[in-house]
Amino acid sequence: MKSAEIRKLSTDQIRNRLDDTREELMKLRFQQATGELVDYTRLRETRRLIARLETIINERAREAALEGEA
Repeated sequence: MKSAEIRKLSTDQIRNRLDDTREELMKLRFQQATGELVDYTRLRETRRLIARLETIINERAREAALEGEA
C-alpha cells in the first residue's frame, strides 16, 4: 500500500489498518521463530507499512494541533 493510497483513507480506517498490520507482523514473527516462514521479505514490507501508517497518523495529529492553536 502506497502513501498516496493511505492518505485517501480516514484516520479511523488508518488506525484499523495499523492494528491489522501489527497483528500480521506478530504472526509473521511467530512463523519465523518456528521455521515456517518462507518469504522473509514480508517482514520488511510489513514493518515499513506500519511505519508509513504511523507517520501519516502523526502528520494528521500535528496538523490538527496547529489548527487548534490558530
